[in-house]
Amino acid sequence: MKQPDNDGTAKDAREGDGDDRSWFERFVEKVYLRVSGPAMFFISVAIVVVWFASVPLWVDLKEWQVAIHTVASVLTLLLLVLLENAGRRDAEAAQEKLNVLAEALASLMDSHAGDNEELRDATRKLREAIDLEYRH
Repeated sequence: MKQPDNDGTAKDAREGDGDDRSWFERFVEKVYLRVSGPAMFFISVAIVVVWFASVPLWVDLKEWQVAIHTVASVLTLLLLVLLENAGRRDAEAAQEKLNVLAEALASLMDSHAGDNEELRDATRKLREAIDLEYRH
């Protein structure tokens, strides 16, 4: 049996034994991966088709409409919260990576600055910009 490739990606790190994320973060990631796939679209279409076909079973058409609106509203709210959480964590991770890259660039610029005042000034400005990101 072929072993899955481990190429050092963030996904590989998360799937390893060192996963220190909370149960909620793991849950959000699993929901995010499921909801953003084509299966969720087809499930949504199926719900609408079943709802539409159920019209003869309802005595009052207003109740029929309220049923789908209630279900849709609750699901929308839950998915919105979960997807916003996933988006926030993705943005934080991207910002952290940018900060690390900027710090490495600043260190490289420092090592090559020598007597070049313009390069030292650019390095100082870069470090100030990085510090702004750490404060947010």
